[in-house]
Amino acid sequence: MSELNTGDSIEELKVTPDKYVPHRYAGATGDFNPIHIDPEFAKMVGLPGSILHGLYVMGLVAKTSAGAAGGDPRALKSLSVQFRGMSFPEQEITITGEVTGVEGDQVTVDVVAAQGDSQVIRNATAVLEIPPG
Repeated sequence: MSELNTGDSIEELKVTPDKYVPHRYAGATGDFNPIHIDPEFAKMVGLPGSILHGLYVMGLVAKTSAGAAGGDPRALKSLSVQFRGMSFPEQEITITGEVTGVEGDQVTVDVVAAQGDSQVIRNATAVLEIPPG
């Protein structure tokens, strides 16, 4: 694994969730809120259609962050995010990040998840523990 330095970009992740992701995610998490799985209900409450679970997108942020540590999820020691918008199935989500600090084996990364022009997660901070070597 290459060494990470302040200012380095981490490898971005691009994902286009299919229209059934909200249904599968609802089953996995037990969150069957109809704004995620019923497009007509979502429209009835003023949304353009079904929206993805925020926790799904946060999982993509965690995966991208762990990727900076060689893909080992155990390296992700903490993650904080701000949910700043809605995301939708069948539209590409891009997760990017930049190393903002390195102290010993601790690496801090600022991460953003965007869908089109909307940053749906921003001000996210991941702390990774990357052993030397």
